[in-house]
Amino acid sequence: MSQQPFSRPGAIDLSALKRPAPAPPSGPSGAGTPNGGASYWLEVSEQNFQETLEASLKAPVLLAFYSPSRLPESEQMARDLATVAEEYDGRFLAGLVDIDTAPGIAQAVQLPSVPYVFALLDGRPAPLLQQMLGIDDLRATINQLMQQLTAQGMTTRHQPRGAAGPSPDDETDDEPQPDPRYAAAQDALEADDYDGAVAEYRKLVEANPADAEAAAGLAMATLLQRTKGVDLAAARDAAAANPEDVEAHTMVADLDMLGGHVDDAFNRLIELVRRTSGDERNRAREHLLGLFAAVGNADPRVLKARQNLASALF
Repeated sequence: MSQQPFSRPGAIDLSALKRPAPAPPSGPSGAGTPNGGASYWLEVSEQNFQETLEASLKAPVLLAFYSPSRLPESEQMARDLATVAEEYDGRFLAGLVDIDTAPGIAQAVQLPSVPYVFALLDGRPAPLLQQMLGIDDLRATINQLMQQLTAQGMTTRHQPRGAAGPSPDDETDDEPQPDPRYAAAQDALEADDYDGAVAEYRKLVEANPADAEAAAGLAMATLLQRTKGVDLAAARDAAAANPEDVEAHTMVADLDMLGGHVDDAFNRLIELVRRTSGDERNRAREHLLGLFAAVGNADPRVLKARQNLASALF
């Protein structure tokens, strides 16, 4: 069942937030830009909560819930999210929620624990993280999310905010615009023209091999191109009947990737590398490397799979 945007009735119970709340807290020390200039994070209070949710209709918002009293480490994770938001230059807005000073927000979202990070996309919530992560692992997780959003044509950006975190309604007239470099590829994706999307992303990568967003878009568009119209059950049957058929197993791995079963996709191809040799082994390995690129080479799952691949090869 699809979830409705927060700005629509029934998506989230805001009744507990109708009374004015105390002034917003100062937030985690060290967040925002060091020079006090523009930034891409804000402190979320019970007063600006609704506006923050609505900001996700423009570009993604990541809400990080933390509690200095219950789990002091969760404050560091919120601070790290603010740091990563700066690095992404508006690709997402980080909203930091101290549930000790804004308990009504925790009640409204039925928060199960801290730390907790929600991704808000077009007003729709999706749980992203529910465990402590260091900043490197946090970067890897967000990198994967941004790659997926790029491949889906979501490249709008937030306008920078003051480091003190002004209310999102200060910017309601400043609609972020899609990056025009990706427009042709995104139009092709929206039209289910995966061949066209692959061609457009390939042009961008050839023009600038360092363009990580274009590279991620190319990897995901290629994955969609390969799997278009494929029946999952038939693909699994074919792979089960042919344990060493590289084409059959790479197809199932691709479908697993699209279904969110990243580890299953990696493990299938690693085991295929173990069972095969020569050209077949090399094809399986090359395909696996392509899936690594689609997920993001800094992702912890990719790092683990690389170790397993090395073991399978040697």
